Amino acid sequence: MRASVQEIVFDCADPAVLVRFWAELLGGAPVDRSGDWSYVDPPGFTRLAFQRVPEGKSVKNRLHLDLRVEDPHRAAEETLPLGAARVGDLMKDEQGAFQVMRDPEGNEFCFVTG
Repeated sequence: MRASVQEIVFDCADPAVLVRFWAELLGGAPVDRSGDWSYVDPPGFTRLAFQRVPEGKSVKNRLHLDLRVEDPHRAAEETLPLGAARVGDLMKDEQGAFQVMRDPEGNEFCFVTG
């Protein structure tokens, strides 16, 4: 059987806040379907959806998005006012560079080059 990705869903405490963060970061218009479910369709990417759950995030994500940018340091600086947080220092190796980040609810993602 083959399947296709319909959307990537984030469990969260406040879908309306998180969808606006990701819409600002990736583009697209945030949509609040209800108080418990929001989504954004970033141009050229799969829908990201956000569903309210009662429990909080307690450990590192087992899955995260790597977002290609020209300059991870500059991308991190521009994302901080949106509610993101930097995790550690900018890392560089022979493949390029990456900066680990967290969205407003602590979900990890990376800005990457290479």
